[in-house]
Amino acid sequence: MRKWLLLLVTTAAAAQTQATPPATGSGYIGSNACKTCHADVWMNFYKNPHYKSIASGKEPEEKTGCEGCHGPAQKHVEARGGKTTIPRAFSLMPPKQALETCLGCHARDLARANIQRSEHTKNDVACTSCHSIHHPATPKSLLAKKQAELCYGCHATVRAQFSMPSKHRVNEGFMQCTDCHNPHGSFDATWKMGQKPRMMEQALNTESPCVKCHMDKRGPFVYEHAPVRLEGCETCHNPHGSMNAKLLRRPVVFTLCLECHNGAADFGTRNNGVPLQSRNHNMLDPKFQKCTTCHISIHGSNSEGFFLR
Repeated sequence: MRKWLLLLVTTAAAAQTQATPPATGSGYIGSNACKTCHADVWMNFYKNPHYKSIASGKEPEEKTGCEGCHGPAQKHVEARGGKTTIPRAFSLMPPKQALETCLGCHARDLARANIQRSEHTKNDVACTSCHSIHHPATPKSLLAKKQAELCYGCHATVRAQFSMPSKHRVNEGFMQCTDCHNPHGSFDATWKMGQKPRMMEQALNTESPCVKCHMDKRGPFVYEHAPVRLEGCETCHNPHGSMNAKLLRRPVVFTLCLECHNGAADFGTRNNGVPLQSRNHNMLDPKFQKCTTCHISIHGSNSEGFFLR
């Protein structure tokens, strides 16, 4: 038994020596040396998008394989392991350093170009807070958890909103948070620019991402409902979920409309004030309390200035 163990240790040592090429002056020794100890990572690394740095055979040594992210491994191998001997050990890095390391390759990606001034970065959320390179829960984007669960880890109030009666179907898997949000940061849009939308993904230049799915609400319309174009969908709707039908902010439609259309009828103004009691708009009569019964094209119309059709 002892002879067998001695043979096994001797064989492993010989394999390690053979797998480890002589170190260059830069300290880079290649990824083959890493698989001797980190076989669990290496066996699945060929499925990883980062493996293309090895497969291409064209990248410089400082951007190839394990050392492309973790730095030259010579001292780590000579010390027989230890996190402190790894030039770039992500578990020991402050968030800013982890971000800068990843941007060494990913800065060219336009989707991540604004990450340094995003809300996530300002709150010390690093790449490794969401991504797990070697043990991802999802093959796409190498996320540490299922996307919704990952976001809910910080955004607990949003989790509650997606459990309301009227909601976008994120929990059901019909859509994802990234359909509307860019977690790496988005450029400030002209849409609702004064309030700076929270890392919203843009659709069709600077428009709200809502129109990617709700294309019939996009327009352009001959007669536009000003809040839709200038203030955005959130003026009337709760985007994540609501206790009211159609994600509305208020349970009764006319109370929502009267936030803007109130007071005397002055049709020369932008507000188009509506008298509260008249034969045309008696708000005490239930049949007038759902404005969209008559103003059916409330998001905009090509034929009628009062959105009647």
